[in-house]
Amino acid sequence: MVQLLAADGTRTPHDELDAVLEESGLATPERLRGYYRDMVMIRAADVEATSLQRQGQLGLWASALGQEAAQIGAGHASREQDYLVPTYREHGIAWARGIEPWRLLESFRGVSHGGWDPNELRTHPYMIVLGSQAPHAVGYAMGLQRDGVVGTGQPETDTAVLALFGDGASSEGEVSEAFTFAASFQAPVVFYTQNNQWAISVPTSVQSRVPLAQRSRGWGIPSVRVDGNDVLAVLGAVRIALDSARAGKGPVFVEALTYRMASHTTSDDASRYRPSSEEEEWAEKDPILRLRRHLEQIGEIDEAYIARCEKEAHDLAMQLHHHIHGMADPDPVGMFTHAYAEPHPIVEAEREQYLEYVAQFEDENDAADESDEQNGTHA
Repeated sequence: MVQLLAADGTRTPHDELDAVLEESGLATPERLRGYYRDMVMIRAADVEATSLQRQGQLGLWASALGQEAAQIGAGHASREQDYLVPTYREHGIAWARGIEPWRLLESFRGVSHGGWDPNELRTHPYMIVLGSQAPHAVGYAMGLQRDGVVGTGQPETDTAVLALFGDGASSEGEVSEAFTFAASFQAPVVFYTQNNQWAISVPTSVQSRVPLAQRSRGWGIPSVRVDGNDVLAVLGAVRIALDSARAGKGPVFVEALTYRMASHTTSDDASRYRPSSEEEEWAEKDPILRLRRHLEQIGEIDEAYIARCEKEAHDLAMQLHHHIHGMADPDPVGMFTHAYAEPHPIVEAEREQYLEYVAQFEDENDAADESDEQNGTHA
């Protein structure tokens, strides 16, 4: 496993990753402080989103608590022109690409079908169905080949795709099919699995008898296993993988070992299947604490900066709170509006059926109100 920062913040040299980090300027003290702030901010937004769901303001929330380094590192390792295809838990990826957290929360509230322009921000809308985005990512990567923006030697225009999915999704058939197409056509795609140890209640040890990083090798796709709680290692490994894919050398698979500190979603209770001793063990590997320890060791962070980050994070959480509480409930009829770009007879028929269904309750309410008025008059 590739690691540059130990849990206590100690820095370990690594010739290949150090070289690419230095060349790219991704590991300057200023950048490191920025990654620390990013992780603090998205964790605060994540915690607030969970609270909002408990208050009934969101239908569901999938927390990324503990996976901040795996996401901030991968997001910042990509180049501006790269296209990122996330699942439903990549809140750090969204942050790194300039997507405001409230846009994510609107999706989980049910008032938005995506919330951002994927072409503008080079980030695909969240994908809910496990593994479904992997073939989409490969298809987009094959399109880049046909557009002539792969392997030209022009770093400003050559483009790759980063396909993100969890350890559970790596067991889905769609991922295997994506591996087949990517290997066959040498598509410029990096498959990136955040192995957070649990596919809901199923541990990785049950899903695979070997490290997940080995899964792609049967297709001839090279792979690397990286410490997903080490933002520097993730930055270096993902940058190298994307540079390789962008240069026309075909797909790469990266497994980032991390931990899901919260439950799978707010509808799950991890305490029913996960031992507290395991949670305590991983708490010492906290990605935010790890980077903070490293910055303290090299004298590049102080209490004033830490306090400023915490205040900004608190302010962000309060902004999310007020934004979501101030939103109007969505009109359910809107779910029929954007199913197709043009009017569709089946969708229109379903819409009319729904309106007739809702009208039944409105008629009943009107009748009840009329009855109440009459009873009140007779009284």
